[in-house]
Order: sequence, then C-alpha cells, then structure tokens
Amino acid sequence: MNKNIFAIVVIFNGMQKKWIQKCFDSLLKSTLKINIIAIDNVSTDGSVEFIKKNYPSVELIENYSNEGFGKANNMGIKRAYEQGADYYFLLNQDAWIEESTIEILINNCIKYPDYGILSPMHMNGEGNLIDKGFFNCINPLKSRYLYSALSTPRINNELIYNFDFVPAACWLLPKKTIEKIGGFSPTFYHYAEDDNYVHRVRYFSMKVGVVPSVKVYHDREERSPHVYFDALLTKYKRKVLLDISNPLLKGNRKFVEYRLLLADLFRAFLFFDKKSIRLIFDKFKVVLKIKEKEILKNKKVSEKEGMNFL
Repeated sequence: MNKNIFAIVVIFNGMQKKWIQKCFDSLLKSTLKINIIAIDNVSTDGSVEFIKKNYPSVELIENYSNEGFGKANNMGIKRAYEQGADYYFLLNQDAWIEESTIEILINNCIKYPDYGILSPMHMNGEGNLIDKGFFNCINPLKSRYLYSALSTPRINNELIYNFDFVPAACWLLPKKTIEKIGGFSPTFYHYAEDDNYVHRVRYFSMKVGVVPSVKVYHDREERSPHVYFDALLTKYKRKVLLDISNPLLKGNRKFVEYRLLLADLFRAFLFFDKKSIRLIFDKFKVVLKIKEKEILKNKKVSEKEGMNFL
C-alpha cells in the first residue's frame, strides 16, 4: 500500500502521564509509515523541547497563542495537504492506537468510499472500559449488532457500523473528505467543532463509521470538570451555535430557540418553578448576545464543496 499518510496531533501541555510519548510511539510503531505533524498551542510544561529532543522526525508547528482545537488542526491539515497527503489521521495528544489501527481503517476507506470519517473503538486509557465520551455516542436503539460483534472472540476487520457522531479524538479522513468539506469551522474555538464537522459531512451525503476490530485508547478518565465544557450556560450556548451552524437545519434558528424558551417559561410559571424561571431568563440572555452574522457567513461557506477554512 503506497499511500501518503499524515497524523495530526494538537499539543497543549502534553507531558503529563507521558501522553506525548505514548501517542507518538504508537504512531511510529504503526504497520504503515506515518508522517507526524504536531501543532503546539503554547505549552508551558516542556512539551516542545521534549518533542524536538526525542522525536526529530516530527514536523512541529509552534503557535504564538493558543489557537484552540479546530484552528490548530486546520494548520496541520493544510500542511499535510501541501505535502500530498492521501489520508489525514487526527489524534488527540492523550490518545494512542494499536499497530494495525491505521492500516485497517485505510483498508476500509478504500473498500467503502462512501465514508467521510472512520474511527476505531474508543477505549479508556486502561483499555478496560469504553471511553465515556464515546459511550455517550452509542445509540442503544441502533447498537444491537455492535454489542453482538463486541461479544465475539474475533471481529471481522471489514465490519463497519454507522454512527451519528464520533468524537474527533481519533478520526481518519481520506483526501476526498478534505477536498469536499475542508477544515473545522472558525465559529468554534474549542469543543463542538467536531459536531459541526460531522453535520457538514452528513450534509454532503457522506457517512461516519466505526470499525470495532481496532481500538484507540483515550486517557481522560481522571480529567477534572472544565468550566468551558461543563458549565450549564456554556453548554447551552454551544448547542445554539451548533443549531445555527448546522447546514442540515433550515430556518431562523434563533427564532426557533426563542419559541422553545417561551414554551419552557410558560410551564415554569405554571408550576411556580422559580429556579427554572431564572435559568430560562439566563438562556434568553445567552441567545440575545449571539451575533449571527459571522456564524451564518461560516455556515454559507460550509454549504459549498471545497477546502473551506484551510
């Protein structure tokens, strides 16, 4: 298999628990030759020095400010494309793969060209549990056959299951996906950019799939709650931004959101639920502050084929 494969890893303080070492070593031990591009978002823990000293073959892009997940990945994707990449393997710094993971994913990309994103099974860092973020993506109503496959002694390498969404902690993107979809939207600085990307992939009638015969190990079980990710109103704002940005959804999404909030407010008043009333008013403020012009501009761009946002 003569393919030009690039792994793209965004780095931010990746020295803890030997993440960088585990991540890069797993890529370098892959059954296929992998070129690695690392994009550092101003680490302060010696990550850059460690990479330069121990992984001289890794192409390192050093940012002068923290550009977030999406924009940093876009830098790596663009650089890989300039070097003739056929496949783009996005991998988190706190994740590592099996030796055959990339080869089996690529074999499936070739055999099933209607997939825009392929991913392995996401396990925790210990490998004894399904990753909690990935588990939330498994739809019990659609996953009977996946559960059945996981219970068999040996899973067929060409078995793929369609998913509505898979976290971008580990994605394989063929060149055609990059040329049709482009990179991550600048509407999202950190978190939800992968949700939006999946919406765009599905908008262009491409599939998202998981190959359960191979695994990625994502070491985030002990990650402490993050205000930007877990705060209730922040999560709500992210949901509204996703709806406005989603090319699969039509109509004025802010107007739709106002209607939903008014319905919630009516119910809250009906039951004299003061806590819910306060929260709904806070949500109204969130929606009011959202400036749609730039978001809708990015949405319009994403509805056209091309190497958008790169």
